[in-house]
Amino acid sequence: MAKQASPSSAAPLSGRWSGRTVGITGASGALGRALTQALIAEGAWVIAFSHRPRPQAQASPDDAQEWVRWSCGDERQLEPILKGVDVLVLNHGINPGGDQCPDTLSKALEVNAFSHWRLMQQFETIADQDLNRDQPRELWVNTSEAEIQPALSPGYELSKRLIGELVSSRWNNRDAEQREVLRLRKLILGPFRSNLNPIGVMTSGFVAKQVLWQASLGVNLIIVTPNPLTYLLMPSIELIRRVYCRALKINPPDR
Repeated sequence: MAKQASPSSAAPLSGRWSGRTVGITGASGALGRALTQALIAEGAWVIAFSHRPRPQAQASPDDAQEWVRWSCGDERQLEPILKGVDVLVLNHGINPGGDQCPDTLSKALEVNAFSHWRLMQQFETIADQDLNRDQPRELWVNTSEAEIQPALSPGYELSKRLIGELVSSRWNNRDAEQREVLRLRKLILGPFRSNLNPIGVMTSGFVAKQVLWQASLGVNLIIVTPNPLTYLLMPSIELIRRVYCRALKINPPDR
């Protein structure tokens, strides 16, 4: 892990995210870099989580203040760092394209869904055990528009549908007290240019700014896409999931 300073020792900055520590997985990707730049511009202290080593290029004001190298399957090793994170953005992923062999599908499910799920549970536990905070922690999960729309990649679509359903499940099963300590947001993003999708119609910088703008407005279902159908379908699907989960929920006995 590369570390330059601590948030408390850094000079205070102004901005909507001033004083908040934000951890971003997939930080070396196009959206991860764009979110890092946008958050730092708004005063946040950013911890980059990536499977890649920190770039050796000269540091700039847009670089994450800390860099943590990790791999899927090693989520538990991040726990000491996650305890100091106010906002965790789960953004890492792979796109296998048309490759549908069992090993590739397994890897897509592991990276895009199961790894996110483990980090979600881990961060939820941290939040539920730390009640003395001025502001609730936040957990943002990038499930992608592929949760409900074709993405020309069957493995990618399957994994994004799975993590999307899991996020909705947690949304609908956390009680009011739990929501006071952890705010859960879902990011539904359309095609933007990146290594995973070089023909995306949006820029990662535009998407990052839109995500932060909607978050600052208090939106939990953040949608950024040129496809108008997504703005109609996604809220409707979430409503159906909410009704379904609440109707079948069995309250556990008091302990």
